[in-house]
Order: sequence, then structure tokens, then C-alpha cells
Amino acid sequence: MFRYFIQLAYSGTRFHGWQIQPNALTVQEEVNKAATVLTGETVNVVGAGRTDTGVHASFFVAHFDLETQLDEPEKLGFKMNAFLAPDIRIDQLFEVDLEMHARFSALSRTYHYYISRRKELFRHEFTAYFPHQLDVNKMNEAANVLMDYSDFTSFSKLHTDVKTNNCKVSEAFFTITDEGVLVFKIVADRFLRNMVRAVVGTLLEVGKGKLTIEGFRKVIEEKNRSIAGASVMAKGLFLSNICYPDSINSKFLR
Repeated sequence: MFRYFIQLAYSGTRFHGWQIQPNALTVQEEVNKAATVLTGETVNVVGAGRTDTGVHASFFVAHFDLETQLDEPEKLGFKMNAFLAPDIRIDQLFEVDLEMHARFSALSRTYHYYISRRKELFRHEFTAYFPHQLDVNKMNEAANVLMDYSDFTSFSKLHTDVKTNNCKVSEAFFTITDEGVLVFKIVADRFLRNMVRAVVGTLLEVGKGKLTIEGFRKVIEEKNRSIAGASVMAKGLFLSNICYPDSINSKFLR
């Protein structure tokens, strides 16, 4: 048995997320089809995580196993790009040790959320429109509070099948680009379903002056999704990096 890592990127606009679902178009299903046709083996790719409907990934990792060793794995990547639709791109394909796992070997994940305060004409599929006045300094003060906690039940989709709602957030802050786009970056060892969109939605309440810093703390401490802010729209969210041990990190295109 031989294991291969795939580095890929995709626009999530027309997909119902990464993970295969009945009667829905998903990225995982499309990658499975391409790899199965081109290798002649039944391929089941395992992703580093799952992105929800409409969420994008500028950096995503998956792995799959083959009975036959590939002489030149990168050639399979080129062929998959020709086979796949334009909204999925294979960036790298390389062999790894069998103990390496796209999901469980990952050390951290990074998400970015993009907000435009003017109506975007050419990036509207990738940027959330939010024209309200915001206190970005207050939002960053609240975002810094995330590092004080580990249980993020208040920002989790209800009735999920995870064993714990604990995550370790190591970075969380807003910046503004030269074009005036507000960008939220958050890094953690793991994320709960819908977590980033719920966090951003709640931080926007702080930015609008409807929630204080202490109120934001209370939202986390109550462990109650119903008191947190509404989830922001999916189209502004990108999975943008996944960190692995150095022996693997050095092989990715960054």
C-alpha cells in the first residue's frame, strides 16, 4: 500500500462543501472520480477537514492510498487538473509514509474571512458585503479574548458528532487591506463546524457597538449557541493554510 498527499485549492461556490453527501455536489466526490479514472483503482480521498457549503479553500490537503506505487506522482496531478472542472486545482501530489494522515497529522489550520464595506463587482463570490460602520480596534480587542478560552460550544453548529468542543486558538485578529477590505485571520489546532462564521458574526456585533468586550466573554462562557451572533455568509470564508510536521511542510507549494 502506498499513500499520497494532495495539495489542492477550490472555489466552494457551486459545491455543498468538501465531504460527500447524498444527492449533492461535493469537492471530495469530484476528486475521487478523477483519481479513480486516472489510476484505475478505487480511490477514496481523506480530507484534512470539512468545509461547509459555499466555503472556499486556497490551501487544502487530502490523502489517498493505492495498491500500486506511482513512478511520477506529479504527473497524476497534471492529469487530474485536466480532468477536473476549473474550480478545483491540484497544486501538488507526492508520496508520504503510511502513518501520515491528512487530518490527524495536521498541527494547525488557518482561516481568513473577507469583508468589503462597499459592493464588490468582481470579487462578490469571495467577499461578504457589510456596509456598516465598525470599530475594528474593539473587534480586535474582543478577538484577543478567544485565546483565553478553550471551549467554544457557543460558536459550534448544534448536534454535531464531535467528542469535544475544545480548540486552542493561537491567533485571531482583523487587518484592513490597501483596497479597504477587512480581513479576519484565525489560527487554531482544530475548528468546530460553523465556528469561524459564528465567531466573525459575534465580533461584528462588537464592532457595531451592540456587544461589549465583557459581553463577548459572557457569550463564550455561557456555552450557548443561541446567545452568540448570527453566522456570517459562507462566501467570504477561506481555509488558507494547514500546518504539518516540517518533513511534510517543506513539500507544499506556499
